[in-house]
Amino acid sequence: MSAQHATHAHGHDDHGHHHDANEPHSSFSGYMTGFVLSIILTAIPFWLVMAKVIADRNTAILVLGAFAVVQILVHMVCFLHMNGKVQGGWTMLSTIFTVVFVAIAITGTLWVMFHMNSNMMPDHTMPGMAPASAAPAAVTP
Repeated sequence: MSAQHATHAHGHDDHGHHHDANEPHSSFSGYMTGFVLSIILTAIPFWLVMAKVIADRNTAILVLGAFAVVQILVHMVCFLHMNGKVQGGWTMLSTIFTVVFVAIAITGTLWVMFHMNSNMMPDHTMPGMAPASAAPAAVTP
């Protein structure tokens, strides 16, 4: 038996599949669990909005945002198979970094937009100049 054939016979299968303990394993039940949770996490907020269950707009935004975050987590775990073990944790670490970066960017943008009006000068005139709303001076020949 050749060295190549001996190596082939000791642990590698014919199809090139190599199963690592850190690799995600897909199963029909895992996908169905994610699918059912996704439907529930979509139907409940839809019902909350259509039935006008929450009267306060800010509360509704917080509740719907919470459902959205939970649904994102369900998709990441059930469909993308993300956990702390896949690829030595780098996938999860890069995802956390991305979420933090996007949250900082969105928060900073909203902060600038909401405070831009109050931080701008109330009147855009230079000292010593007439206000923009004043009528022009009469010109005498």
